[in-house]
Amino acid sequence: MINAAWLIPLLPLIGFLINALGKKWLSKNIVSLVACGSVLGSFVIAAGIFIELMGGAGAQTLSLGELMNAGGFSVSLSLLIDPLSVLMTLIITGIGFFIHVYSVGYMSHDEGFARYFSYLNLFVFSMLMLVLGANYILMFVGWEGVGFCSYLLIGFWFGDNANNDAAKKAFVMNRIGDVGFLTGIFLIFITFGSIEYAQVFSSAASMPSGVAVITTITLLLFIGATGKSAQIPLFTWLPDAMAGPTPVSALIHAATMVTAGIYMIVRSNILFTLAPITMEVITYVGIATALLGAFVAITQNDIKKVLAYSTVSQLGYMFVAVGVGAYSTGMFHLITHAFFKALLFLGAGSVIHAMSGEQDIRKMGGLKKDLPVTYLTFLAGVLAIVGLPPFSGFFSKDEILAKVFEHSTVLAVVMVVTFMMTAFYIFRMFFLVFFGSFRGSEKQKSHLHESPAVMTVPLIVLAVLAVAGGFINVPETLFGHHALANFLEPVLRPSLAIIFSEEPSHATEYMLMAIAIAGTLVMFAVAYSRYLTKAHVPAASEKEQSFLYRLSSRKGYIDEFYDMIIRKPLDWISSVLNDVFDKNIFDRIVNSVGELVIVGSGVARLLQTGKLGFYLFIMVAGITAMLFFNFMF
Repeated sequence: MINAAWLIPLLPLIGFLINALGKKWLSKNIVSLVACGSVLGSFVIAAGIFIELMGGAGAQTLSLGELMNAGGFSVSLSLLIDPLSVLMTLIITGIGFFIHVYSVGYMSHDEGFARYFSYLNLFVFSMLMLVLGANYILMFVGWEGVGFCSYLLIGFWFGDNANNDAAKKAFVMNRIGDVGFLTGIFLIFITFGSIEYAQVFSSAASMPSGVAVITTITLLLFIGATGKSAQIPLFTWLPDAMAGPTPVSALIHAATMVTAGIYMIVRSNILFTLAPITMEVITYVGIATALLGAFVAITQNDIKKVLAYSTVSQLGYMFVAVGVGAYSTGMFHLITHAFFKALLFLGAGSVIHAMSGEQDIRKMGGLKKDLPVTYLTFLAGVLAIVGLPPFSGFFSKDEILAKVFEHSTVLAVVMVVTFMMTAFYIFRMFFLVFFGSFRGSEKQKSHLHESPAVMTVPLIVLAVLAVAGGFINVPETLFGHHALANFLEPVLRPSLAIIFSEEPSHATEYMLMAIAIAGTLVMFAVAYSRYLTKAHVPAASEKEQSFLYRLSSRKGYIDEFYDMIIRKPLDWISSVLNDVFDKNIFDRIVNSVGELVIVGSGVARLLQTGKLGFYLFIMVAGITAMLFFNFMF
């Protein structure tokens, strides 16, 4: 089955080509079958390879030829089949398949149906190349591919300029991070003479910790990760990306693309392990992002914006985990987050579908009786993200907290505070959407209905994963054996030989679990009292709210800050350059050339008299001049 791994990215690429080229002639049924079938085929092959790896098969590199060879620089077109790449492939194709199926119902009435699915297939192909490539160039190709597809899908409804602005913002901010990533790749080649993982990692393993060049490389790579995975300071594009269709938010901006930075760090784990300064930077940027994302989510009233800032916060958790060297823990939360956040986004899409496009949670309420399947599956996602046992988020968040506690007690306290904030804003959203009285219009109320099976079945499957997904890595404290960590051990072995960290005692883990659960229950009680017992609905105006409320609802004024220190100065510089140089220098030079030609042609036109004697005189004068110069010189 491993020899057929090249089909995994190829099938979605074929699906993209069929739907893109035949969008004017293919029926919606054919488009759906091609798009969903191609991703399902990739998942089946990936599942077969996963079974082989579980059975003891070793990692393999599947060479498909040579991508380029120029001087001393060569890039192979090779796929790396190992536990990490196959695990990511299963997430991309598995969750991707159910989101494709969900999209069949969600986008059924959209005029761009075939175009939408061609973009989704192209995205899946790009993401698969990112995780399956055996070198940094193929990773970068997939990295840029998912960025391009994100641009297309965020601005899918391009008739609205707000959507186009959001797409451009995502594209530009990702390019800023990509400059750092690409520079890091250049430095890797200069340092190691190769960009192939095998050569780079084997060479790096023999280097001492703290070498300046490794620190520089990893900081540059991390800059790329902050863009793609929405960390401070390059995170503001992600909430605006909610302008795209809701299934896009579930696939790209919750389960796959935004986790590319985590995958890149885990893949390059030996480089980061040898750069303790970078690891500290990652840890503190992650904790700051987690805290800021949760703080902003508390006051958001757009259901997708709440989940978007939640994603920013949850990605911060993952970066904290990898920052303290707990790479398998970061991957564990990546997986559980993919389950419950994809579920929550698709659940939000089902709510929006029932509400005729309405996304403001202040205009919802009491939807549990009209949307019973959406309500129950959404509840599973809520309980998973807040980390209540035995739901998936409980296991991964507890493991992160335990690793952070061993690293720093202060950071562990901040993590607990962030967990509590997460519980508050999630229960706030949940109560406002599904409980109380309906606050929408009569027209919306008459339209309320449960989504069709093509949308609810994926919700049910993801709900099962959100409930049971945490059991893939149960800790010894709860009588498990860290199955996921053991599966990833061959990939992380070089780092595990350097990182000597003791597991916290069972008593410590039980204490941390109790604290996290107690904090979550307290926030549940607060949200229940405020939004159910007191039936509080957020005000439409911020004027009478506190400064902290306004700070949160205005997203920390981060966009305004960037606008003031970056956009406006650049606009001013551009204006000066335009007025001083373009108009007064360059334009005058260009215009002067044109005027000179006009004047010269006017003078030359005087020579055209139409008199034969004058032409003979000029001819004789010219011949005489030529003979004279030939004789003299």
